[in-house]
Amino acid sequence: MRSRRKPSARIGRRPSTTREGLSAIGIELFRARGFDETSVDQIAEAAGIARRTFFRYFPSKNAVPWGDFDGHLEQMRAHLDALPGHVPLAEALTSALLDFNTFPESEAALHRDRMDLILRVPALQAYSVVMYEGWRRVIAEYVARRVGAAADDHFPRTVGYLVLGVAMAAYEQWLADDSLALPELLSAGMRALYSGLDAAVPSPDGPDASPSSKKAALQ
Repeated sequence: MRSRRKPSARIGRRPSTTREGLSAIGIELFRARGFDETSVDQIAEAAGIARRTFFRYFPSKNAVPWGDFDGHLEQMRAHLDALPGHVPLAEALTSALLDFNTFPESEAALHRDRMDLILRVPALQAYSVVMYEGWRRVIAEYVARRVGAAADDHFPRTVGYLVLGVAMAAYEQWLADDSLALPELLSAGMRALYSGLDAAVPSPDGPDASPSSKKAALQ
């Protein structure tokens, strides 16, 4: 995965280093040189830090595109915990999903590059499985508390996978068409989720159903 953009020149040690800042530098290098072709040493050099300092922020190069993911998970957990108990479950999950995926317009290009790497670089797929598990866990734990179940029970686990699927589909669509608004895609996906599949597809016996759709429903 390559880009014609060249990484910005950075001389000397940065006055301060954060996980998000280091992630942004890494993403810029990945887009310019390719993920596989960029080393930890090159990221550290561009950030003006020592190699050993890099590993204080990230356990490996594969973690770099995710930025401060653990911090964002804690924010999502806090968001869910702060919601009143009378808020319907679907509304609560939609609120958390939108909040988790809200970012300043000035960071849209960086976030697009981040998600393009995470979703499309083969070398990152195995690591992504681990990160997705942590994300689903936050959702499952909240759902479990709401329904009086354990987070590992089937229903909370299923909801975790479903909400993650909504997010993944929205991001894939957003990356494919930059004219689309990510919040609208996320909201539409959640509406489809809690409305149910039957509500999204016209009944084959309904007044607007075509003869071909009625035939297909019987096959």
